[in-house]
Amino acid sequence: MKISVDCACADKLFELTETQKKVIQNEIQSEILDSDMKRRLEWVLMHKYERCFDKLKKEWEPKLIADGAKSLPTDRDAFSALVFGHKDYKDRSAREAEAKAKL
Repeated sequence: MKISVDCACADKLFELTETQKKVIQNEIQSEILDSDMKRRLEWVLMHKYERCFDKLKKEWEPKLIADGAKSLPTDRDAFSALVFGHKDYKDRSAREAEAKAKL
């Protein structure tokens, strides 16, 4: 079983060995193994997205309001786009590089 990102299958992104699959099949029916693994991966990634979005919103709602925003989008993608377009927005890599440069 291989996992792809952005519709491209990467050779070494992640692959279960036949033994690993058999171990999992001790608990999960072999007929549904692929769909079950896909469902679990989707849950993990969407859970991470939801937690990250909650933190982004908690941090940026007050900042956007303080900057004069009269209303904020309720759509997650629209809210995120507003944050990412803000002049003060920096992703984690940029924040860490900036903090490292200050040391």
